Parts: sequence; C-alpha cells; structure tokens
Amino acid sequence: MPPPADIVKVAIEWPGAFPKLMEIDQKKPLSSIIKEVYELNDYSSVVFVLYVLFFFEAQNAQQLHERIQSSSMDAKLEALKDLANYSRDVTFAQEFINLDGISLLTQMVESGTDFGDMLSFTLTAFVELMDHGIVSWDTFSVAFIKKIASYVNKFASDISILQRSLAILESMVLNSHDLYQKVAQEITIGQLIPHLQGTDQEIQTYTIAVINALFLKAPDDKRQVSCWEMANILAQKQLRLIILTHVIRAQRAINNEMAHQLYVLQVLTFNLLEDRMMTKMDPQDQAQRDIIFELRRIAFDAESEPNNSSGSIEKRKSMYTRDYKKLGFINHVNPAMDFTQTPPGMLALDNMLYFAKHHQDAYIRIVLENSSREDKHECPFGRSSIELTKMLCEILKVGELPSETCNDFHPMFFTHDRSFEEFFCICIQLLNKTWKEMRATSEDFNKVMQVVKEQIMRALTTKPSSLDQFKSKLQNLSYTEILKIRQSERMNQEDFQSRPILELKEKIQPEILELIKQQRLNRLVEGTCFRKLNSRRRQDKFWYCRLSPNHKVLHYGDLEESPQGEVPHDSLQDKLPVADIKAVVTGKDCPHMKEKGALKQNKEVLELAFSILYDSSGQLNFIAPDKHEYCVWTDGLNALLGKDMLSDLTRNDLDTLLSMEIKLRLLDLENIQIPDAPPPIPKEPSNYDFVYDCN
Repeated sequence: MPPPADIVKVAIEWPGAFPKLMEIDQKKPLSSIIKEVYELNDYSSVVFVLYVLFFFEAQNAQQLHERIQSSSMDAKLEALKDLANYSRDVTFAQEFINLDGISLLTQMVESGTDFGDMLSFTLTAFVELMDHGIVSWDTFSVAFIKKIASYVNKFASDISILQRSLAILESMVLNSHDLYQKVAQEITIGQLIPHLQGTDQEIQTYTIAVINALFLKAPDDKRQVSCWEMANILAQKQLRLIILTHVIRAQRAINNEMAHQLYVLQVLTFNLLEDRMMTKMDPQDQAQRDIIFELRRIAFDAESEPNNSSGSIEKRKSMYTRDYKKLGFINHVNPAMDFTQTPPGMLALDNMLYFAKHHQDAYIRIVLENSSREDKHECPFGRSSIELTKMLCEILKVGELPSETCNDFHPMFFTHDRSFEEFFCICIQLLNKTWKEMRATSEDFNKVMQVVKEQIMRALTTKPSSLDQFKSKLQNLSYTEILKIRQSERMNQEDFQSRPILELKEKIQPEILELIKQQRLNRLVEGTCFRKLNSRRRQDKFWYCRLSPNHKVLHYGDLEESPQGEVPHDSLQDKLPVADIKAVVTGKDCPHMKEKGALKQNKEVLELAFSILYDSSGQLNFIAPDKHEYCVWTDGLNALLGKDMLSDLTRNDLDTLLSMEIKLRLLDLENIQIPDAPPPIPKEPSNYDFVYDCN
C-alpha cells in the first residue's frame, strides 16, 4: 500500500515515524494505537495518526472480509461479531464497502443458511454499514427484501433478529421510493400488530416506525388508497387498544424515540381528515343537504314537525329560515354556503352531525339555550362549529407532515375510536360555556375564540391521559381563571422583563439575599435534631447540632431521645469552631456515603447527606430529616464560610421575595407605562445665578 504524499513528507521531516509504525502491534485496539502515537508528543504526529487510522482500518477491513467467509463456524461467528462492532466507524465502513462487503452480507442473508447469533451479527453489521449513507438502498434485490420480511414473522421470539429486520424494513421504505412497493407487497400492517403486544419497547418502537413509514412514504398516486387502508386499520379497535394498553399505559416510562413514533402516528391519523377538511360543500348535492336537514330535525323535531306537509311551501321555507338562524348559520336561507370555505370544509359539518347524534342532549340544550337569548347575546352554534373545527385543525396541524424531531404526542387521542370528533364535542361545549362567562355579544366572537384556544392549549400542555381528564382540566380553566393567569404572566414576563425592572431587581437582590442569609443563620442558631445512621441499618439514636448566637461555634452532642423543643447549649458537650471548618460537601462526596455498604443506601438518604470537613481528617456527618432542613443547613454553612447559597430553597425564596418587593414598589405605578429607556437629562442652564427662597 503506497503511502500518501503527506506521509512521505512526514517521513522526510520525521524519519523516526515509520520505524515507530512498524513497532506497533496491529492486534491492539485502535484506541490504544492512537494513544500510543499521541504520546510521541510531536506536531507531525497528527498526520501520522491519520495514516495509522487509514492503514489499520484498511488492514482490519481486509482481514474481516476474509474471516467472515471462513469454513469454520466458530471463526465465522467471531468475525461477524467483530464486524458488527467495527462497522460503527465510518472509516472502517468505507474500507469494507470498497471490498464489496455489502454484497457479501446480502448474499449470506439470501442464502438462508445462518441462524441465531450468526444471523443477528450479520444483520447488525448490515444496519451499521448502511447507516453511514455510503451505499444506496435502491441496489437491493427482491430476494433480499423477501428474506428480511420473512424474519419479521419467522423470528418473532428472537428479539435481536426481529429488531434489526424491522429497522432494515423501515430504512428501505424511508430511503427508497422504488422499494416501498416491494416492501408493501411482502409485509402488511396486520402482520406487524402482534409485535406491539410484547414487552420489549424497542421492538414496539420499530414496529410502529414501520407502520408509520409504510403510510408516510406511499406514492402520490396511491396515497389516497393508502389513506383509506390506514383509516380502516386505525379504525379497528384492536390496534388502538393494543397501542393504548401495551405501549402507552404499560408499566414503564416511554422513551424519546417511542414518544416520537407515537407523535408521528398521531399526526398521520389526524391527516386522514385532510380530505374532508379541504372538500367544499356542493349546495346542489342532496345527500350533503340532507345532513343540514338532519341537524335541524334533531334540534326542532318536537316543535316544528317537519314531516307535516299541510303547510304551504312558503310557510315551510319561512320556518326553515327561522330554524337555520336559531342553529347559528351565517346564511339563513341556504346554510350550505357556510361550508364552501376550506379549511374546514365538510369536516365542520361532519363534526356537527356527530355531536348532534352522539351527544344529542347537549346539542339540543346548546341550540335551544342560545335561540332563547337576545339576538346579540346568542352564541351561534353553526358559525362557532365551523370556526372551532378550523381552530382544532390548526392546533393539531392537520394536513402537515410530522416533524422529524418532535415527540409531542397526546395519550388521550388513543383512548377513543373517534377521538377528533369527541375532541370537538368537548370543545364546542367549552365554547358555549366561555361565551356565557364572558357575557359576549356577536361583536366579541373573535375574542371568545381566542380565549377558547388558550383554554384548549393550556389543557393540552398537561398531557391528560383521557378525554374525560381533558374535560376536567377545561372545567378548571374558566374565563376568570384565564384572566388571573394572564395577569400573573403579564406581571412576571412582560413588566418584570423590561429594562427598568431588571435594573431595580439587580439593585434589590443583595438586600434580599442578606435577608435570606440571616434567616438561615437564625435557623442554625435554633438547631436541629438529626438521626444517627450506620452502614447496616437506621438506629433509634439522635444527636443535636446548633450554632452559637455569635455565629462562631457549632455545639453538638448525642441525645437519648428526640427532643420536644430546643436543646440548650450547656447540654451539648462537643464544640467545633467555625474558623476550623475547611469545607462542606454533599451527596456522594460525603465520607459517610463513601464507606463500605453506604452506597447501597437509597437515593433519598443520599440526597439528604452532607458533611463538615475540618482539620486534616476531622469530619462531622449529617443526614437531614427532610429536604427543607437539608437546604437550610447547607445554605447556612455556606454563608458562614462566605460562599454562595445555591440550594433550590434559596432560589425559590429569592424569586418569591423579589417578586413581592417589586410589586409593592410598583403599586403607585399601576396602569402607567414604564418606558424602556430613562428620560433624557435636561441641558445645563446657561448660568447658575438663581436662588430658591424657602420662606
């Protein structure tokens, strides 16, 4: 292998480099080789390291390429294990691929002679090599795709093989337009569903990822067919319940990758509504007009008797117009015209019909309640439903492609087969409630919609686990509560972030910190009872520690039982001058947490531990009774040593006291706009020959 030009230059300028290269044991790990070269401590060694990387990666690639073709099964298994490990490195991957290594691996898979660990390492190496993006996915044969697809069902019990097979299928679909159809012919979503019922979250993640990929990458000419197929699959209660039971409500935390795949599935599910959202209503379509007639019938059937044909056509037309006005349509004569705007198009009418049929009592109550109000105070159900549907589509980003980084999924949307429609039903009732709370008129329509959007967004941020919980959250977010939240946020975010307020905060902060410091020291003077703890078990023995009133000495001593009040200084035999304290350490740094067996203590004990170090080896070890006492004592001891108080309690106290002090000082400036910049300083007078007569 001829050395590159740079290496020749190094050889000339640094003749000791290549003899050193020959001395290196090529069987050493690459990290050890690099470390050994860097110990040469010469600028030219950087170039030398690059050569060593190139040299040894090429050697490793060549050797592994030969070893994985060995006739010995043990040697072949060991070689494939090494290959799976080395393939993570892009330099090695490039060298191995240059030796046509990918083709060799695909041939091994297609042959179908390898099983168990050998097949697992083969697929692992393949995945790692392909992840570098050096080889195009379009180069693989149908035989290879069929073999990988067969592993999804054949090796369902082998987690390693199943995981890598699912990963390969996902990558094929996402990275190759041509492979989509081939993969879709070999694997169906129905075949993937059983893998969601297992307990391995990685398998579940890859399974949902394949489902998402099959739908997301469908060709445009087949996207509509895929939409209907996906709609039918997602409409099956079985799939939704499996995801809800075995993934979302499983007794384990959902990792970020799973959360992302659930988010993608949520987005793709709601994107099935895009077709209806972008479909205008045809005023001449009788089937569509019948939906509006059905809305009217459900609301006014008892009083209007629409089937009675005894009245004249003009009378019935007048009655329909009156009822359509009560229903809150903008166009009373021909309400079909209200649904010609997209978005939300026909989706709004679908939601209204669902609400009227599945929540009939609430629907009738809202319509009749508003039709009995004065015209200017009625909440128009038709107009509200159309605007609300449009708003919900914006909130859920219906029609938009899923983000590659977002993991913001909502568990409640997996709890119902018709989650979007139920979401609408809850929100339309919220809108009517908020309208009444605001005592709104028709001119306030947009204001009401803004408040409703804020209520919905705030409730969604809490990630309710069910639609009922979401509804409960909304009940607590009344219009009055929203006003309080707005006022609080305005004080904390807008006014308190202006330049004059920040300068005032900076000026006040030292006074507040001094106040907190004095409170901490006063608490140390009062003292605290601590429980003794050894490496084996908790003992029912106590000791007490308190600071002297002059803040110069710590008094401490053992107690027979827990005291009822303060323990006098006289009864505490031991003393530690504050001047002798060298440091205060916490958590794992404490000597009594480093002792044999102490690290087995639970996390709670570790978080409450702190120690005072004094002299050369002296130490006073504490286990605080609770987090509050821990913060008080660590703050107080740091204050005694002249260090900053860094506990969570100090930060909270500082924020609270600063906020209160600022609000008190700004009471006289309520409703007065504070300028960002200070007023200009007046020019100096032409002379100072003036006097003020105090009498």
